Amino acid sequence: MANEIVNRVANSKLKTIDLEDFYPQGKRTIIDIKKWLFQELILRETEFREHLKNYDWTKYNNHFVALTCSTDAIIPSWAYMLITTYLSPYAKNIVIGDLSVLETSIFQQIVQNINLEEYRGRPVIIKGCANKPIPETAYLQLITKLQPIVKSIMFGEACSTVPLFKRN
Repeated sequence: MANEIVNRVANSKLKTIDLEDFYPQGKRTIIDIKKWLFQELILRETEFREHLKNYDWTKYNNHFVALTCSTDAIIPSWAYMLITTYLSPYAKNIVIGDLSVLETSIFQQIVQNINLEEYRGRPVIIKGCANKPIPETAYLQLITKLQPIVKSIMFGEACSTVPLFKRN
């Protein structure tokens, strides 16, 4: 068959890594601590501790949680630490900040734990066009981890990649 269609990409040594494949399941939640402050501005330690003690933390089981305060209150570090002592038995990940900071933290852990041995010495495409919220920082961290071990790095889809790195 002289006119047989051959998928050269599938037959090549080219490997694709898609961070979307590593996207963890679990609800992303923001906890605004202003509700535990006197007049949403002042942290009164005794009242604050009492609110935390009586709060139902189990509803955050398997959640990824971002702690924030949407008012101009000055929150001491220990307050977030204290909240974390209640949350940590339930939540998968806890950060101070917004959902963007949370996703960045989640993917920092994911990229650190990816086993990249199957990519060693091979040309690699980092797939783009994710349907899930993959932080751009995750791509940078992935490149940093891949660069010492791969032959080349490209970004995009197999049909239209942007070359980023090639080992000499």
